[in-house]
Amino acid sequence: MIALKHIKTPVGQMRIGATDDGICLFDFQYRRSIDSIMRRIQTHTGKDFAEGDHPYFALLEAQMEEYWQGTRKDFDLPLHLAGTDFQKSVWNGLLQIPYGETRSYKQQSIFLGNEKAIRAVAGANGENGIAIIIPCHRVIGEDGSLTGYGGGLPIKKWLLEHERRHSGKAAQGELFG
Repeated sequence: MIALKHIKTPVGQMRIGATDDGICLFDFQYRRSIDSIMRRIQTHTGKDFAEGDHPYFALLEAQMEEYWQGTRKDFDLPLHLAGTDFQKSVWNGLLQIPYGETRSYKQQSIFLGNEKAIRAVAGANGENGIAIIIPCHRVIGEDGSLTGYGGGLPIKKWLLEHERRHSGKAAQGELFG
């Protein structure tokens, strides 16, 4: 079974899912593709979602509270990545983007060893079902523009500004460059 819970956050209602292997879902309740993301997780884990509690929920909620307060920069949570090998490599690459910084899709593709895979990398970013913790919000357009985010661009902007404000990097220059 995948335990499922709904919580309120400063960026809206979110769903948390966990198996005994770790957090497999932390995503926006209203996200257009939430149902397909949950089906993918079920397919890759071989388990169904059921409302319930899990010890990982308290750990996630405590670390997210520290994140909202600006005191947590890195998460220390067990993650259960439920996707293809390529998706997992992209999501693991996202974990390498430091708090308060951004990368372009092109930079992310180069980091993963295939500059021409920009569209595939962007697609895998879009399939990330563990928002904020796996920081796909830190990936932006090459020109510094905000592009695609499952939680919506206003939330992406809010998260990036929140991190910049608490990282000490928010002063001069382009906000998202």
